[in-house]
Amino acid sequence: MIEEGPPQHLRKPRRGDLPIATIAELAGVSPPTVSKVLNGRPGVGDQTRQRVEALLRDHGYRRRQASGAALCIEVVFHRMLPSIAMEILRGVQEVAHANDHTVGFTDVHRHVLAGAPWAEPLLARQPTAVITVFSLVTAEDGERFAAHGIPLVAVDPIDDLFPTPAVGSNNWSGALTATRHLLDLGHRRIGVVTGPVKDLSARARVDGFRAALDSAGVPFDQSLERRGVFTVDDGRDLGAQLFARPDPPTAVVCGNDLQAVGVYAAAWEAGLRIPDDLSVVGFDDVDQAAWLAPPLTTVRQPFGEIGATAARLALTLADGRPPAQERYELGTALVIRGSTAPPRR
Repeated sequence: MIEEGPPQHLRKPRRGDLPIATIAELAGVSPPTVSKVLNGRPGVGDQTRQRVEALLRDHGYRRRQASGAALCIEVVFHRMLPSIAMEILRGVQEVAHANDHTVGFTDVHRHVLAGAPWAEPLLARQPTAVITVFSLVTAEDGERFAAHGIPLVAVDPIDDLFPTPAVGSNNWSGALTATRHLLDLGHRRIGVVTGPVKDLSARARVDGFRAALDSAGVPFDQSLERRGVFTVDDGRDLGAQLFARPDPPTAVVCGNDLQAVGVYAAAWEAGLRIPDDLSVVGFDDVDQAAWLAPPLTTVRQPFGEIGATAARLALTLADGRPPAQERYELGTALVIRGSTAPPRR
């Protein structure tokens, strides 16, 4: 492995006089390749390694003795449901351990609340790669990690982070399948409760919902759409708005399972029985979905495989190889339980 040389005037801690991105440009390689050389990892040709090592030495870095520190993939969360977080971590861990890496876990909620930068501790630890599972990550964050030779992979980002690669599920297809299920049961007046308009996954789910209606020749009623955030409180409030209408929906497609829980509460307060008076479909298939009364019909996201895919992608980038594609969308599955039934005639 290589580390910085003796301190020099104005040199930043743990860094030479040029950032890794500049060294990569001078060497004609990618920043992850420089990171591999810097950390003594295999997968770099001898001539390339010698060229990069020469540049590192010229700019204040020197090889250090192996410390025995384990190679690590860091996973960053922000206010994530424990059941989802554990599934993603399980998938990451399976791939990481098979490649002799450990897995680190960071929740940046306190950093965000305090208005403190969340990336600095990760940059200081110099992990092999970082996987982010929170909405506040930006394209600039990806550029910053790349400049330090640390690949960044985003799970289900709310916006386009090009060139940072992303992994998620096929939200459009999942919502399409859920809505078709209700249409097949005979529902025609279907409401939709979804997340913020800026959220890529929320937009894709609404688009899938509308596509199912269009395919069935059912006009989309804008008055039955409610947008909020993916919380129980918003599901309850937005559901109550729908049920207070003189012509309420006979079914509701929810943006996620938390909103569906809120819709359950709103239905109970409005004197509606599920599924006799109202059918409800969620999205995610969190553990709580099967515990509701009645159990929730929902779209299952493969969170374990999402984590595994993100880890494989992160290690590919760390090896200096470009990804085969910029965004990976995994298939979803509709889990039919007791919250959906034909509408009452």
